[in-house]
Amino acid sequence: MKRNNLSLSRRFRGLMPVVVDVETSGLQPGTDAMLEIAAVILEADAEGKLYKKQTISYHVEPFLGARIEPEALAVTGIDPTSPLRLAIPEAQALYRIFSHIQHALLQAGCYRAVLVGHNAWFDLSFILAAVRRNRIKENPFHSFTTFDTATLAAVSLGETVLARAVKRARIPFDISQAHSASYDAERTAELFCWIVNKII
Repeated sequence: MKRNNLSLSRRFRGLMPVVVDVETSGLQPGTDAMLEIAAVILEADAEGKLYKKQTISYHVEPFLGARIEPEALAVTGIDPTSPLRLAIPEAQALYRIFSHIQHALLQAGCYRAVLVGHNAWFDLSFILAAVRRNRIKENPFHSFTTFDTATLAAVSLGETVLARAVKRARIPFDISQAHSASYDAERTAELFCWIVNKII
């Protein structure tokens, strides 16, 4: 256990990669709602190979006054008004996910989480906007550094689209489940692990 944690800490110079995907009501983080969020905690084995350890995901209530773009909902298939979503307030979702990440940071001996995402700046910008909106002081993520699997996949696989990149890496991908935060985060995590593990 100790060896695994140290290898993860050394691999990224004290940064712990956490894979994140958000589904939103539009493209503008300051005005549009975060409707789903998922985070995948990674771990390293004795050889330094990365693998998925834990997925945390929540349906999120749109914040008061959020703009809801019908075009965005058509892509995701999310109905923000459905009680079946069991959505929770934005601040609560972030506090819960941040708590899991802080615990993982302590276990891994890392000082900061770095967001891994497919077009990672999009996901990080929505998280940063929600942090500011809810005046959350303890944000485990680095404020500007990200690991972008779209870029990494372009270099290693010649693809930038997630579905095509994972196909090239021979990772199963069900297009009917795409645009679910938990599903996309887990496929992105598998892609990131595949790329990093090929380098080691």
